[in-house]
Parts: sequence; structure tokens; C-alpha cells
Amino acid sequence: MMDFAIFWDWLSFAVRWLHVVTGIAWIGSSFYFVALDLGLRQRPGMPVGAFGEEWQVHGGGFYHIQKYLVAPSEMPEHLTWFKWESYATWLSGFAMLCVVYYAGADLFLIDPNVLPMSVPVGILLSMATIGVGWVVYDLLCRSPLGKSDTGLMLVLYGVLVLIAWGLTHLFTGRAAFLHLGAITATIMSANVFMVIIPNQKIVVADLIAGRKPDPKYGKIAKQRSLHNNYLTLPVLFLMLSNHYPLAFATEFNWVIASLVFIIGVLIRHYFNTVHKRAGNPHWTWMAAAVLFMIIIWLSTAPKVLTGEPKASAAAEVYIASSHFPAVRDTVLGRCSMCHAAEPVYEGIYHAPKGVMLDTDAGIAEHARDIYLQAGRSHAMPPANITQISDKERALLVAWFEGAGK
Repeated sequence: MMDFAIFWDWLSFAVRWLHVVTGIAWIGSSFYFVALDLGLRQRPGMPVGAFGEEWQVHGGGFYHIQKYLVAPSEMPEHLTWFKWESYATWLSGFAMLCVVYYAGADLFLIDPNVLPMSVPVGILLSMATIGVGWVVYDLLCRSPLGKSDTGLMLVLYGVLVLIAWGLTHLFTGRAAFLHLGAITATIMSANVFMVIIPNQKIVVADLIAGRKPDPKYGKIAKQRSLHNNYLTLPVLFLMLSNHYPLAFATEFNWVIASLVFIIGVLIRHYFNTVHKRAGNPHWTWMAAAVLFMIIIWLSTAPKVLTGEPKASAAAEVYIASSHFPAVRDTVLGRCSMCHAAEPVYEGIYHAPKGVMLDTDAGIAEHARDIYLQAGRSHAMPPANITQISDKERALLVAWFEGAGK
């Protein structure tokens, strides 16, 4: 049994590593081609059908690149397709979803306090949300609304906000963020697999058959590629968010996720504008910074917004005067069944991340982690499996902040 646990932990590591590697390959090529496309310039005497060209220098040599909006007059002998980076990223990401969230559904996917459900139901619901997300997106793009890039983007943002809110009412906060990222990444990869590459293959087939390709296929692919460009940075945030409970495990987590999409659009707008040589919109960074400060505030100020009463002065004095014994009792009762030299929780054979909370020294050593993971956020215990109360979380906050002062 111990050997299987070790194998599974390394399998999780390997799948995560593979996902990072393939993601770098996909995002890297995506960023490069967006910058290349925006930097194209026209000049007299270009080949027939050529839209623009770009000169670049890298690795000790010069590159001369030309783009055809529809296709060149003849099919080139060697043609490189950029698609496997996208497919490998999605497949490795889904594998990681299975290894971490489906195999560990009781801890990472399902929170009975949010929505009681069995593991099979949780997994089916997870798959359904990912599939439905793509279907809704694709239908909107193919609708008359798809003729307006700006109008479509605004509606899609509204749909993403609604999805973010809905996911936080289905799964744990951590899983909700992960699924919002998975839905977005599925949209991006499906754009490549089901729209961009098929449209390019139609153009190639027309060239081989001697027919003039229809420019509409390139236009549709261009719109989907634009969406992928603006969705990339929010997806990266959502995939990294599982390490930061202040993002996913606070009351306004869905608002935080919604603001992250705006920040991602602002940053991409900056780089797109610079690459297009159309200006240097520094204001985008200021706007992104302001939104990020709002996110920080939202992660720690729910009581201000919800009107929940503050702890009484007597309770605060009591907690401050006898904080550690009470904190120790809370941690030993709610956390040490996993975070111990010999965990007693079923299926846990080593203290997660090597964090030991079964001694006074261990608790004091990890005071900041306890404060962030179980005080200021609800990341720990996972799915609140040991039923830590709001009063106990308040005690942890008062203990850490009081000691800091």
C-alpha cells in the first residue's frame, strides 16, 4: 500500500511536469505568432497574395517571414502545423485533473458544505461543466453575435463571470478555480482542434485541387485565435491559484476570478499594442495594478462587505490573553490527523508537504501557513473535512495578528 502511495505521488508530479512543459510550448508559440502577426509590414513588390512581412534576428541569424491571408499560389513542399502543442497541453491537463481531483475527490473536489454529492456524481458534474462550457462558447461564436468581435467578447465575459459564480456553488473553492481554468483551456484547445486547424486544412485542400480558397475560413480562424490570445494569461493564473488559498478559498473568490480575466485582457492589450507599433499604453499596467489591489482587499475583507458583526472586545481580549493553548487545541483537533509524523487519516501516509503540526514547535513554526490556509481562507482542512468552525478560524487570525503586533 505504501509503495502504491509513493507511485501515485510521483505520477502526479510527472503529469504536472508534463503539463507545464507542453503548456510552455503552446503558449510560447502562441505568443510568438501573435507578436509576429501584429508586426507585419507591407511594401511594394511583395509576392502576389502576400499580406505582409517581418524581418527578425535571433540566434545569430536573420529571418525573413511573409504571411498570406488566404494561401500562396502554390502549395509549399514543407509545411509545419502548429497544433500538437495545444493537444498535448489539454491531454496532460485532463490527466492531471484525473490524478489529483478525481482520485482525490473527497479532499479536493467535493465540499459537503457547498453541495453534498457522491464521488461519481462529482466527477460526472466536473466533466459536464467542461463540455457545456465549450458548447455555449461555440454556439455564441457561430450566432449572429459572432459578427461583432467587441460585442461577442463582452457577452463571453459575462458568461465567464456567471460560470465562475456557479462553480463556487458546486465544488470546493480550489476545484472551482481549477475548473474555470479547465473550461477556458478547453475552449482554447477546441478552437485549435475544431475550428482553426480544420479551416486551414480546407484551404490546403482547395490549393491542392487548384481551387481558390474562400477567405471566410481564415477570418473565422483569426477570430478564434484572437480569443485564445486574450484568454491565455487568466488561464495561467487559475492553474497556479491552487497554491494560494487567499485567491480561491475566500468568500468573494468568484469576483476575484472575474477580475483576473480583466487584468489578463489589459496586459495582453499592452503587448498587442506595442507589437503592433501602435503606441505604448502604460495606463494598462496602472489599471491592472489597481484591480490587483482590489483583489487583495476582497480576499481579506468579506466582513466589511457582508455586514457580519465583528468579534466582541471581550472575546478579542480573551483570545489574546490565552491564544496559544486554544490554538494548540484547535490545530491538534482539526489538522494533526494528517499533519503529523504518523498521520492517522485514511489514505494519508506522509504529512502533506512535510508540514508537521503535532507539536508546539511545529505549530509555532508554521504560524503563517496556519493563518493563511485555515484562518484568513478556508483552504484547510480540504473541504473542511474536520469541520473547523468560524470561531476557531477567528481564533487563528487573532492569534497570528496579535502576535505580529
